[in-house]
Amino acid sequence: MLEKKKTLTLRGKLFRIERPLVMGILNYTPNSFYDGGCYNTAEKLIEHTRTMLEDGADMIDIGCVSTKPGSADVSAEEETNKVKQVLGLLVKEFPEVCFSVDTWRASVAEVAVDMGASIINDVSGGLYDEDMLDTVARLHVPYVLMHTQGKPDTMQVNPHYENVTDEVCQQLSQQVRKAQEKGINDIIIDPGFGFGKTLEHNYELLYNLKQFDIFGLPILVGVSRKSMIYKLFNSTPQNALNGTTVVNTIALLNHADILRVHDVKQAVEAVRIVEMRKIAFS
Repeated sequence: MLEKKKTLTLRGKLFRIERPLVMGILNYTPNSFYDGGCYNTAEKLIEHTRTMLEDGADMIDIGCVSTKPGSADVSAEEETNKVKQVLGLLVKEFPEVCFSVDTWRASVAEVAVDMGASIINDVSGGLYDEDMLDTVARLHVPYVLMHTQGKPDTMQVNPHYENVTDEVCQQLSQQVRKAQEKGINDIIIDPGFGFGKTLEHNYELLYNLKQFDIFGLPILVGVSRKSMIYKLFNSTPQNALNGTTVVNTIALLNHADILRVHDVKQAVEAVRIVEMRKIAFS
């Protein structure tokens, strides 16, 4: 097994992952499953970003298109315009902050990095846009390569695996190899919780997360308020904070390196508690 890579190059500087990181979610969308439409003005975007940073976020992930199950696509032009609006506002307000942009489009990725984004977070792992891997390689930014089965409008229609952990690993392996051959040096892998998986598939991946250490790459986990949590209790995303914290803690214990979350304060507390193991076992 490879020793896990613990560095990223962000805007030309080497950044060392010395503890699990927390990535705060900033959705500039009207239809995200939890907070769609909440941050629809400049003031709200700035206020929420500042709150997440004060709560301890290491980076902010900006989403301008919903990729929730069943969501319809929007045009590249609309997504590009929204990315320009948000980054134009936030990079000026928070010039030292690491911003990630959640997009599967190469053209949007190029605009985002040109405007100051430091990371591209691709839910398709390079499968939706054949130009994405070449573009990210040319841009020289870290790349979150996520597993998905199908596209958002159909991915939750009877997802099937013979062995979900093995098959997710296999697809990630293929895409990681392609990305590395293109020249992408900083890759973060994401098993894609909720993207073409049943509730049971998600929990199998969660408890087998250590197996993804085989790549020797940082692991990002994005489970925040997702249906794998609230459907287990016949509840709603609004009532899934406690469950999210529990699942994030399990992910940390199983070697997650980055938590992508709506609720930064609670995730930071989970990181700090899990990191106390180093004292207990030193």
